[in-house]
Amino acid sequence: MAGFDDLRGKAEEFAKENPEQVSQGIEQAGDFIDDKTGGKFAEQVDGVQDGANDYLNGLGGGEGENNEG
Repeated sequence: MAGFDDLRGKAEEFAKENPEQVSQGIEQAGDFIDDKTGGKFAEQVDGVQDGANDYLNGLGGGEGENNEG
């Protein structure tokens, strides 16, 4: 699936170049989900946010951006 691989590469490159924006987007998405679900899945959402931020850190972006530590 060359198209998907190309898209993934572009997304990873954007994340490397703009880690702060991506991290903010992760937080905003989680806040949106919490708002729409009344916080019913807050623990799961927090876990996904942590995983996404860890992945971002692994790309070489967002060092020190982890919200809980």
